[in-house]
Amino acid sequence: MARTDSEHFETVVIGGGQAGLAVGYHLATRQRSVVILDAGERIGDTWRKRWDSLRVFTPARYDGLPGWDFPAPGWSYPTKDEVADYLESYAARFRLPVRTGIRVDGLQREDDGYVVTSGLGRYHAANVVVATGGYQAPRIPAFAAELDQSIAQFHSSQYRNPSQFREGGVLVVGAGNSGAEIALETSADHQVWLSGRDTGQEPFRVGGSADRLFTPPFWFLLSHVFTVGTPIGRKVRNQLSQQGLPLARVRRKDLSRAGIERVPRVTGVRDGLPMTADGGVLDVATVIWCTGFVPDFHWIDLPVFDADGSLRHTRGVVRSEPGLYFIGLFFLSAASSSLIGGVRRDAQHIARHIAHQIASQEPSLGQERSGRKSGPV
Repeated sequence: MARTDSEHFETVVIGGGQAGLAVGYHLATRQRSVVILDAGERIGDTWRKRWDSLRVFTPARYDGLPGWDFPAPGWSYPTKDEVADYLESYAARFRLPVRTGIRVDGLQREDDGYVVTSGLGRYHAANVVVATGGYQAPRIPAFAAELDQSIAQFHSSQYRNPSQFREGGVLVVGAGNSGAEIALETSADHQVWLSGRDTGQEPFRVGGSADRLFTPPFWFLLSHVFTVGTPIGRKVRNQLSQQGLPLARVRRKDLSRAGIERVPRVTGVRDGLPMTADGGVLDVATVIWCTGFVPDFHWIDLPVFDADGSLRHTRGVVRSEPGLYFIGLFFLSAASSSLIGGVRRDAQHIARHIAHQIASQEPSLGQERSGRKSGPV
């Protein structure tokens, strides 16, 4: 049943994934009043609901949040369940005030602050941090609805393992990392076609000796050089936005050895079957849309987006709406901003900004805290 309870906090963080927890950590160590709202029944559910064999593409040494390194060998690649369990343990370790099962459906201005609404109540705050990420809504082309009803369709967010598929051929649409991994896994029991642009591949196989040698300097580039403040960073951002990430764990030769057939991108439907850009049609039983996600901020009733839906911000700080922040978005400040270990710096920056704003409004309190340690960073 809906409730009309109303509570007040200095800061409401919307989203209890890695970005929201990192912000919550920095605010909690500064002894600020904060609550973290998450739609999942358990912390980490966003990760638990990904496909069964998924592993992250960064070594564990780069997957930790502030205050606690990822509890795994540094050069191992955690599974999605290990990441989910780590996030849940992280919140418990630092006693972060996370409330699960709360899906936010509204954010708007009210008087000199904000009001966050859900079916379970209203939350008033001077500051709101939107930490839902930029990958909320599956992107599926409109013509998918024209496929014959006998063809099973899944978005990658719905995929768990090949046992979901019907007998017959499988078309994987989208040849990035998700599409390549799912295609390779599926090819053991099905004939597979992989549709989409070749995004290239990283020069070294994930986990190899060369990868271990070059990952540390590459991580530095991702975090400190490829930023929105450098010309090369802005160039990389534009290229990644248009072309996608190169293949990491799967190599081109892995796909060819598995008998996966590469086909042009899917552009429409003919006679109920998927049609490719060269006019060919594919008689398949299953289509998997590995076509990514798009942001979904329809619930935010504030003038902070351009006509194309892009957010107006400076490193997550929305200048036009004091007290409003975003974190976890693609290239928020650097190429690493949407990665697990990459949210550290953005979270610290936002928490410092919030603390500074509060201190400037409460001079005596700010002076009292100025000589006190703010906790581990």
